[in-house]
This record gives sequence, structure tokens and C-alpha cells, in this order.
Amino acid sequence: MKATNLYAPTLRESPAEAEVISHKLMLRAGLIRKAAGGVYSYLPLGWRTIRKIQQIIREEMDAAGGQEIAMPIIQPSELWKESGRWEVYGDEMMRMKDRHGREFCLGPTHEEMITALVRDEVRSYKQLPLMLYQMANKYRDEIRPRFGLMRSREFIMKDLYSFDRDEEGMNVSYQKMYDAYAKIFTRCGLEFRPVEADNGAIGGGHSHEFTVLAQSGESSIAYCGGCDYAASDEKAELKVIVEAPEDALPLEKVETPDAHTIELVKDYLQVPIEKTIKAVAFQDDDERLILAFVRGDHEVNEVKILNAVEGALHLHMAEESAIVAAGGCPGFMSPIGLKPGTVVLVDSTVMEMHNAVAGANEKDFHYKNVNPKRDFKDVIVTDLRMVKEGDPCPRCGAPLKMTRGIEAGQVFTLGTKYSQSLGATFLDENGKEKPLVMGCYGIGVGRTMAAAIEQNNDEHGIIWPRAIAPFELVVVPVNAKNGEQLSYAERVYEELKAAGVDVLLDDRTERAGVKFKDCDLIGYPLRITIGPKALEENVIEVKVRKTGEVLSFTKESYLREVRELLKKL
Repeated sequence: MKATNLYAPTLRESPAEAEVISHKLMLRAGLIRKAAGGVYSYLPLGWRTIRKIQQIIREEMDAAGGQEIAMPIIQPSELWKESGRWEVYGDEMMRMKDRHGREFCLGPTHEEMITALVRDEVRSYKQLPLMLYQMANKYRDEIRPRFGLMRSREFIMKDLYSFDRDEEGMNVSYQKMYDAYAKIFTRCGLEFRPVEADNGAIGGGHSHEFTVLAQSGESSIAYCGGCDYAASDEKAELKVIVEAPEDALPLEKVETPDAHTIELVKDYLQVPIEKTIKAVAFQDDDERLILAFVRGDHEVNEVKILNAVEGALHLHMAEESAIVAAGGCPGFMSPIGLKPGTVVLVDSTVMEMHNAVAGANEKDFHYKNVNPKRDFKDVIVTDLRMVKEGDPCPRCGAPLKMTRGIEAGQVFTLGTKYSQSLGATFLDENGKEKPLVMGCYGIGVGRTMAAAIEQNNDEHGIIWPRAIAPFELVVVPVNAKNGEQLSYAERVYEELKAAGVDVLLDDRTERAGVKFKDCDLIGYPLRITIGPKALEENVIEVKVRKTGEVLSFTKESYLREVRELLKKL
């Protein structure tokens, strides 16, 4: 490809709408253009990278036993109603009606569609295991699309679904996909971590997120330096903190005027924050009151609350009237004295506290000497708190560390969640009908591209890993108006092409400085400069984008040296 034929409109300044570096650089480097909020066109350079990521994914999916198919983007509501998700999926689903009034959606995901497809074709255990995948557009009506391809309304996803006869088979398929994902992100040249994750709206059993490490990422990750444990902050397991034994003192109600926060309570009563119990009140979609209690220095994890309360799908902060109706008092709450039937969750660490301070459910009053095992009745005890740096690893006990990243892929075990609701069964070797056991495995293709940029950039622009760069190498004649330089550059370009290098010739008549800036902005891994030295001394200069190093080779040796450099990138 020659730059004079390439549609790559670059920008010198970042558009005001762009907030994160990947969004800024994709717009500036001419990879994408905005069509509407959360909807983008891919320009040639961006689409070349997308195709390279897709090719890596295809190769690894096929190697693991996957078979590629294509399913409709438009999905009938009947399938979603069978699974029970039509009403509960939420406002993110883009819904429509055809001219006959039949309801459809633009697929946000394809569990229902693939399950219906397989249930109509798979009859026997002899047809299992089965792994089918696609790469297609997905649609979610994000309330606030932002960050370019990181949170958009239309996005490209690879989704594979596994079908097995039993849980053991599902776990084998899961491990195949886990291993394949590790190969994919390694081949893409990314630094990543597989972390234990929550399944969210997909449902099912255990899950791992493949998170590309980047300080700008929206995901917070807890990981252990002493073992290989890693989990999202939503999923991270936490060891129960057990206090040293104390003699239980009698419960005592004390006045705490205007002390409606933990900070005010601890200061007023002169107690350590670790001796206080904090309350957070929520309501779910059915306006059911859910009260959660953690130690005063800990934070509540809303995902753990949703997992602990059956039927709860979304949470919002509770109305004061709902708290009062349950016998509580905002700012002065505890499980003591609440009306029966109130959903009360207590963190496991709280249950190990002795002689603590908690609200008295009366304005301006708290209880001292609260001993939860003695004083808390009819509560659900579970892990409720958010992980923080320094918490002990649940596997080995070493202090956990925190970092940030971008979720680019996720693998799930689904079990029979969808096969049972949609009636997808098979006959085993004894002729007995059983539900298919499923897994689900997704990669955000555009998110992977964005994550790669978030992880690999500097003040000049993108620094592509070689495997997914739009071009591996660019040849730049310093002065394309000079016929000798241009001719020399064209010969080098043709030699590289013949050697199988994915190369671009920047034959534009722009000033050299402009072309060099574009090369750094777009992020080609290697740049060959053809200038006076090449003509006079037969010297070819090669710049490595990642390090900034400039190397000089003879015309006779440069091709061998370029190949070696590319192997290292």
C-alpha cells in the first residue's frame, strides 16, 4: 500500500469529546470516526488492526475446536421471553417492532439465539461436545456511551458457546477456551491477567475476565504477589478478620447528638473506626429494602449484595421512608430492633467483632458494646465488603495488591441456565433426555484494539505491538519530490513486500517532519528512512517506534536485520 492511495485523515489536536487516550489517538490517527453517540465507522487503518485481531482469534478458536457460524443480529422477543430475560434485561436492550407489530431486539448477546439453534438440531450425546462461535456486531443502548470503543452502543464481539453432556465436559471446554484466550492476548502482544469475575446478567457459575493492564482502565483488580490469585474487585474473596477475644459487655444505649456518619461517631465516642459498624441501605427494582452492614473502615460491595439476595437484579439508594417503615433511622442504623421480614445482610467480619458501636435506630443514639453474635437476630451473614490493598490473599494470606485494567474478554460457565428454560435437551447413551450443559466465551474486538492503545502509547502517539499494527513497517523517503530518493524507497518497499513484510510506502510529497510525526502518531513498529545517506553511502536507517532507537544498516544487510527486529516486537 502506498500512502498516496491510503485514506488516513490524521488530526493534530484531540477532539473535545475524547476523554481517554485510546479515544483521542484513534481519532487523531485516523482509525475511526464518530457517526453518532457510541457509534463509529472504522477507517482503513483501524479496520486493518481489527482484521488482524479477528484473524488471531479465528486461528485460536479453530485450533481449540470451535466452528464459526453467523447468527442474525435481529432476534425475536419470543426467545427472550422463553429464557425470562425479555423483561429483566433492562433499558440497554434496543427493542423494535416490525410492520406486523411483532417484537424484536438488536442482539446485545446471543445465548438465546444459539440455544434455540442447537436445540432444533442436536439430538444425541454422539453430537457432543460442540463449540460454535461468531464474530458479529452487538447492540446495547448505553445510558452514557463514552470512551470511544470502550463503551459504545454498537460493537464487534466474538462469542463462542460450548455444549456438553455434563459438568465435567463443560469444565473441559471452559479450560480449552481459557487457554485459547491466554494465547490470543499473548499473540496480540498485550500484558494481561485472567481474573476471577462475577457473571453479572449472563448468569451461570464461575467466570474469568481477561483484563489488559492499564492504569486508565475502568476495572480494579486485586492480585497476589505470593501466588497466582487474581480477581476483579467485585468478585475478590476476602478472609474473615477475627478480633482477639474480649469479654462481652452489656449492651448500652448512649446519646450521640448529630453523629450521623461513622467519622462523627468515632470522634464523638473516641473509639477506633475498626470498632464501629456501618450501615448502607438499598432498594431493588421491586422497592424491597435491603440493609447491609460492614465494619466502619470497610466499603460495601454492591455486586456481592446482588448475589446474596435472591431475585435482586439492580440496586438504588433507599428512600428514607422505606428505612423508617422498617423500624430504622437513617444515620443511626443497626440490625437491632428492625421489624421482622427486613432483608438484613451482615458482613462475616462484622460477626467476629466484640463490644462494637452501632446505631440504635433512634435519632442521635448509638449502642455501645454491640456483640453481633449475641445481638443480631435474623440476619444473612456473608462476604459483603470491597477488597482494598493490603487485605490478605484468600489463597495464601500474602497482602493483596491493586491495579487497574480493561476487560477485553470473559469466559463463563452457564450450566443448564439457558438449556432448561429453552428446552435444549439431548438423549444420553441410555436414551434418557437431559439438558445441554453450556459455556459462554466473549471477546470485545474493538475493546481489544482500544485496550492495546491504552497500554501502548507515549506523548507522540500509539506504539502498536507488531502483531496487530495496521502495518508492520513504513518506508519514508525524506523528499519524495527527489526522483532518486523515491525510486530507492520504492525498491526497498518492493523488496520488503516480496519478503512478506506488511509494509506501507509513504510516498506523499509532504515535508519529512510531517510524515515522521504521522508515523509516530499512527504507531508503525518500524520506520525505514531513505534520505541522502542511502544514496551517497548506501546506508538505510531504521527507527524502532517502541524504544526510539535509530539503527543503520547497509543495503545488503537491512532486510535480514529488519526481520530480526520484527521477531522481537
